[in-house]
Amino acid sequence: MEQLIFDKLLLKTAFSCMACDGEIDKREIVLIKTMHQNKKIFGDIDINLELDNLLLEINRDGHQFLKSFFSELTSSSLSEQNELKLIEVAIETIKADEKIEYSEVKFFKVIRSNLKIKNDVILGVHPDFEEYLEQDIISESYLSRLQNDFFDTNTLPQLDIIKPFDNDYLDIIDTTS
Repeated sequence: MEQLIFDKLLLKTAFSCMACDGEIDKREIVLIKTMHQNKKIFGDIDINLELDNLLLEINRDGHQFLKSFFSELTSSSLSEQNELKLIEVAIETIKADEKIEYSEVKFFKVIRSNLKIKNDVILGVHPDFEEYLEQDIISESYLSRLQNDFFDTNTLPQLDIIKPFDNDYLDIIDTTS
């Protein structure tokens, strides 16, 4: 997979995990921007422009946006390393606001079900991710029900514009980590 396409998929994953509970917490935004600023985890993309575009897309039709994300994830040919990176970014984003909703865990399980990486590989690097990997996706029909249940029980409101943080603010956050 071309690096730029993966970088955008990775950002879309973080954004989707940030928005799937219907609210965007400032700590989630700070995490994403800090990961980008300090580690260039999303490559050389314009993070503010990409986040604004994703926000416009999800506000047009939140369920369709997330269904499209799942479809893109399913059709992507990712290396094991890229799948691990995607899982790490997803879980870190979910944990960023220090409030883990069941809908977020359910959303992550749908993401996880679209990846090929083995749980042993994930747990070998991140033993603390075990609660996210507990098996409850048994069959295709269960996965379909899980995904449909997510969309039936969660509504996505119009989300506020993500205001760019100035670098001084991000530097302050970075030094407290």
